[in-house]
Amino acid sequence: MDSRNRKLGLALAALALVAFVVPAARAEGDAAPARRIVSLNPSLTAILVALGASDQLVGVDVWSHRQNPHLVALPTVGGLYNPSLEALVAATPDLVVYVPSAEQRDFHSRLAALGVRVEAFDPLRFEDVLTSIERLGRIAGAEASARARTDAVRAARAELEAAVAGRSRPRSVLILQRDPLFVVGGGNFIDEMLASVGAVNIGAEQGEGYPRVSLEWLVAQAPEVILDSSRDVEPPATYWARFGSLPAVASGRVVRLPAGTATLPGPALDEALRLLARSIHGDGLVAAAPAP
Repeated sequence: MDSRNRKLGLALAALALVAFVVPAARAEGDAAPARRIVSLNPSLTAILVALGASDQLVGVDVWSHRQNPHLVALPTVGGLYNPSLEALVAATPDLVVYVPSAEQRDFHSRLAALGVRVEAFDPLRFEDVLTSIERLGRIAGAEASARARTDAVRAARAELEAAVAGRSRPRSVLILQRDPLFVVGGGNFIDEMLASVGAVNIGAEQGEGYPRVSLEWLVAQAPEVILDSSRDVEPPATYWARFGSLPAVASGRVVRLPAGTATLPGPALDEALRLLARSIHGDGLVAAAPAP
């Protein structure tokens, strides 16, 4: 047996011991709080960190590692779509949390076969994200923190919906990537947040999810507000000024949103809502908003 296979064999043996002590068959509500968690999704990692469960994390995906500098000491267990079974079992988790994808289906089946407790999350809609926060709070033994977080998010949403009532609703687009061009479509938590802060999301006309669109379509839609969350270095106002007299460019309503600040289905949707509200209506609308 070569050294790689020997290491994997030892890791599997250790994991089998954990699985024996913490049976996977227990229902979520009956299980004791997880003490050794591996997260395979940045949004789930961010939620666990926000709930004070950082010490319970024993491994994360590569993107979670990059986006959370204070987790640099944690081992990585591979990418979002190609996690390493060897690295994961070496962490001897008693729980693995993930967002399902076709690429990972076989991987998660193999974990379940090993007796590892696996929990899937699908934070697509706004309430789905809050449900994920509450579920992770129960799983990690941080129910009070989770409840406080979701209460704060719901309060911010209600406050902003009241603040924008009666205001004009500018035709807006949220750019995820410039080339090729991807925008926020309908049927997701970002689309719902845009509606809550008084914007008309023109991307919703392209269907659900995060559709790829043409530049010609965007120019023809003549958005009044462009929210650019791409990772491109060139300033958004400079970039979008190239493509004719877009109303958003002419009125100076092209806003850079730092990547992930309004697009991560994580614990800070209250701050995301306030950021979107300021971007759409200006600073005065949320100047009196309470601190998170």
